[in-house]
Parts: sequence; C-alpha cells; structure tokens
Amino acid sequence: MASSTKSVHIVGGGLAGSEAAWQLASAGVPVVLHEMRPVRGTEAHLTENLAELVCSNSFRSDDAANNAVGVIHEEMRRAGSLIMRAADQHKLPAGGALAVDRHGFSAAVQEALLAHPLVTLQRAEVAGLPPEDWDSVIVATGPLTSPALAEALARLTGEDQLAFFDAIAPIVHHESIDQSIAWKQSRYDKGEGADYFNCPMDKEQYDAFVAALLAGDKTEFKEWEATTPYFQGCQPIEVIASTGPQSLRFGPMKPVGLRDPRTGHRPWAVVQLRQDNALGTLWNIVGFQTKLKHGEQTRIFRTIPGLEKAEFARLGGLHRNTFLNSPRLLDATLRLRAMPRLRFAGQITGCEGYVESAAVGLMTGRFAAAERLGRTQPPPPPTTAMGALLGHITGGADASTFQPMNVNFGLFPPIEGNFRGKERKQALAARALRDFDHWLGQQHAHIAA
Repeated sequence: MASSTKSVHIVGGGLAGSEAAWQLASAGVPVVLHEMRPVRGTEAHLTENLAELVCSNSFRSDDAANNAVGVIHEEMRRAGSLIMRAADQHKLPAGGALAVDRHGFSAAVQEALLAHPLVTLQRAEVAGLPPEDWDSVIVATGPLTSPALAEALARLTGEDQLAFFDAIAPIVHHESIDQSIAWKQSRYDKGEGADYFNCPMDKEQYDAFVAALLAGDKTEFKEWEATTPYFQGCQPIEVIASTGPQSLRFGPMKPVGLRDPRTGHRPWAVVQLRQDNALGTLWNIVGFQTKLKHGEQTRIFRTIPGLEKAEFARLGGLHRNTFLNSPRLLDATLRLRAMPRLRFAGQITGCEGYVESAAVGLMTGRFAAAERLGRTQPPPPPTTAMGALLGHITGGADASTFQPMNVNFGLFPPIEGNFRGKERKQALAARALRDFDHWLGQQHAHIAA
C-alpha cells in the first residue's frame, strides 16, 4: 500500500504535527514532516527536538471520570496516540495531573517517528504557501508560525481572518451565573432584546472593582512579545482602567440603555456577558481581556454582583499567538475552504493547550489518511471531548468573537437527566467515552470491510 500511496506533507514538528504524522503512518500513508528548527529557530524553543514542550511540563488533569481534559487524554489513548504513549512512558509524580519529563518525552516522540519506515523528516523552513504539487498538506505551525507563511495565509484568507494576538476574555459557565441578580437585556433592547446577561454595580462597588484591577498582580509579556503593541480593540481591562477612574464606565462597563428590573433604575456601571457558543452553556465577559494572574482574576471577578459563585471555563489573557478564524475558514474536517489541499492542526486552529493541540493533530491526521486512501472518516461525535473541541473550532463558536479555547465540559451538548455538579461531569465523561468507543468501532469495521 505504502509504495503506491502519495505522501502527505506536514509543516511543523510540534505536538500536533508529530501526532498527525503518527496517525498517517499508522494508517499506511507515507509522511514528509517538515520542521524548520534548527535551520530557523523561534523565540520560544530551546532545542531542535520534535514535540518540544516550550512552557509547562504538565498535560493537566488525567481524571477521565470527572474532568474534560482527562476525557480527551483517554480518547487519545484509545485512538493510538503517540503523544499520550510518550507522556505515559515519561510520567512524573504530579497528583491527579499528568506531568512529564520534558526531555524524555520529546526524545521518545522523535525516536518513534524517525524509526517509522513511512516517516521522512526534512529540516527546512517552508517559506510561504506549500508548493502546488503538494496536494495534501497539514499545516501545524503553532502560535509561532514563520512570518513568510503567516503573511501568505493572511493574503489567502484575508488580513482580518488571521490574528496575531490572543485577546482572551474570561468565559463563565451559564449555570454559575446568579440570575436573581444578573438579568438578560440588550442595550436599548436592540437585537433580540435580551442577548446579554447584565451584572449591575453601584458607585461604591465600581470604585472598589477599579481599585482591585489596578492593584492586582499581572503577568508580564515575554521579551519577544513586548515589541508587539496592543491593538486598540484588545487592550487589557486594567490598562483601560489606568487611563482614568471613569474610563470603564464609558467603555466596556457603560450602563446606558439598561435598567435593573429590581430597581427600575440605570446602574452606575454594568458588566455584560455574551453567549459564546451555540449551545448557550458558555458566556464570555465582554471586553474583559486581561493580564491579571489567574488567581487574581478569580478573586476579583467574583466580586462582580451576579458572579460571586462564577465557575470559569477559561480565564482571560493576552499574548502573542498566530491563529485562524477557524469557524469561518475551516470545514468540518479542518480543510481550508479557500484551498482544500491545506488542512490545519494544533494551536493555529484556535485550540489552546498541549493535549488539545495534539488531539486536533490526531483528528487531522486521520482525516488526511482517510482521504488519501479513498475512505470516509466522519468527525468524532460532538458528545465526545474530541468532537466537542472540533465542533467548537469549526463552527460552534461565534466567528465574530472567536478566541482560542481549552477543552471543557461547557463545549459538550447537554445531557438528559437531572444531573448537577460532579454527577453531571461524570455523566458527560461516561457518555463521551462510550460514544468515542462506538466511533472507533465504526472506523475499524469500515477498514476491515
């Protein structure tokens, strides 16, 4: 099979590219893996190894019964993931988390790929769009995509469809919003008339909130991020607050066109939340991108009336990152609509985190392998962790506000039954693994036939 099957090219040898290469080779499809390091380095990488972990050495929770990250770990294991195999081989003590020896981990990934007879590694930069005779390409270049390729993608997709900064606002689980305080209304009742949750503040609450923002501990830009100026539309909320005590009241917290139904009056200031996914399970805090440290965000944002018991699906941030507006640009199998020979994987698709990147690489590799072999490969069901993540980045998220996202139970479709809290998470996890096994079984049966 391999000798008569044309190679698939993968650009980028990080976690996503390495996993995609493994899935393709395991399916019998030859792979040419292009990694520009060490010919061209990046500001973040220290070695030339494939699958280098550039930040933390943690893959986060490994609890497949109670945590969405643990569920995606288990799904990947069941799908023959090289990334999870190497992580398990080089696991370090970390309580319920999966932490790894970063050097042993990347060495194991690289060794496995170099030893596979269907994988060829080429150390060179792919400058600009891949050559036209590469009829099946996976772009897995991550948040530090080379300037030449990023510029080519911007020209192909439109300058406004490729972001170079995450301006991430916190996202709250719908069920944790106190609706006895927060009410639904749009300013001046525009749109559907009730498109936002509104959390009211009086003057004393507002002044205390601004003071907390200004005093809170912030993260610093990395040296290579600091030269990229803030875009006007994604300034951190604490930077806006520093321009004057009333600046937030005339910015993202302006109360005009709103009346608190409990008092009949306009509040001094309002924090608004906007629906963030099609299911209505996630709501983002409008205009609240921030450089506050995560612990500070949780503490300060829970002082907002109506969010005292907020559970966060994602906390805010702002950092240098190259990613596509995937809900607008990619189809359900991660092909670029404007040039279907290109597929995308990893952080450039708008997922966040090591395992999420690798999981998207796994799916992309399977899609590309099926296409090359003349088979059909439906996406994983949306009830699975992989399917929920895929659905979010290829259409479930609002394209006009799309920002990178970790996997979390808020992306999963609701489950029938009167489940709450821990029981709900366990029910979602059990359903995900059951449906994932069924999906895998269908693929195996199709191949056998």
